[in-house]
Amino acid sequence: MANRHLARSIVLQVLFERDQNPSMQLDECVGRLADYSKEFGARDSDMPFMKELLQNALAKQKEIDEVIVRAAPEWPLEKIAAIDRNILRLGLTELLYADRAQVPAKVAINEAIELAKTFGSNSSGRFVNGVLGAVYIELGEPGKTDGTPRKQPTTKSGKMPIEELIGAVVYAREASEVYLALVHDIFGHWTLSKGKLQQGEKHEDGVKRKVREEIGLDCTLEEQLGENEYVANDSSTPGGKKKRHATYFLARAEFADLTLKREGGLDDAQWFPLATVGDLNFYDDILPVVTRAINILAQKDRS
Repeated sequence: MANRHLARSIVLQVLFERDQNPSMQLDECVGRLADYSKEFGARDSDMPFMKELLQNALAKQKEIDEVIVRAAPEWPLEKIAAIDRNILRLGLTELLYADRAQVPAKVAINEAIELAKTFGSNSSGRFVNGVLGAVYIELGEPGKTDGTPRKQPTTKSGKMPIEELIGAVVYAREASEVYLALVHDIFGHWTLSKGKLQQGEKHEDGVKRKVREEIGLDCTLEEQLGENEYVANDSSTPGGKKKRHATYFLARAEFADLTLKREGGLDDAQWFPLATVGDLNFYDDILPVVTRAINILAQKDRS
């Protein structure tokens, strides 16, 4: 068994044991990790990897369980087999929180599937693959085209359905500070208020509506920040795919309390001082939009 795969197996043993005994404290879990490492002959050099993976899985368990519930709504968490439940927790820890340079998304998914095949039932591999695959798609399929030219799928007519999205970087001034209003999703990323453009709706009206719906603010649009496109799975379309085209704007609002609409996978909304935004975890396609907004706001302050 490859060393990293063995290391993940050992972390899984501890997660499973704690699932059966939720009162186990972190130091007890780390102690059991050391015991299992000796029993199964893991390398000492893999202990830092195992400790970090275990600690992240335990620290983020609440958020990860919410992701599982959303990705597998037909399966209540307590009804999922204990081994499958903890394989999902381990796999999602790596998929959502690991450094992708060290653990690419595909590696995280494949490793979890192999654990399911080894330790679970005959259907465990398919179940874990289905749940992690759904989360992977929600994340925008990171690393999907690494090393291969991207091929755009189409419907039988040759044209892919397009869904128009609108979103905004919302900012406010309070005293001498500039703040951005950001929303946080259950996949662990800070992102923008964004949603579908309704039929017959102007982009500007759609942005104002979405900001008001998601965080309870009235805003004034100042300028367009940019656009991006990506392909998403959609079983309701003939080709099973659709293209999403998003247009983003810079919008100003009053510095007031945010009222989060807890739907669509969002779990938090906060104001952030402009200087701290660069330290947040953004999706790859959102980061350039936020960066452009920061540059524009910085130029406004200098002028």
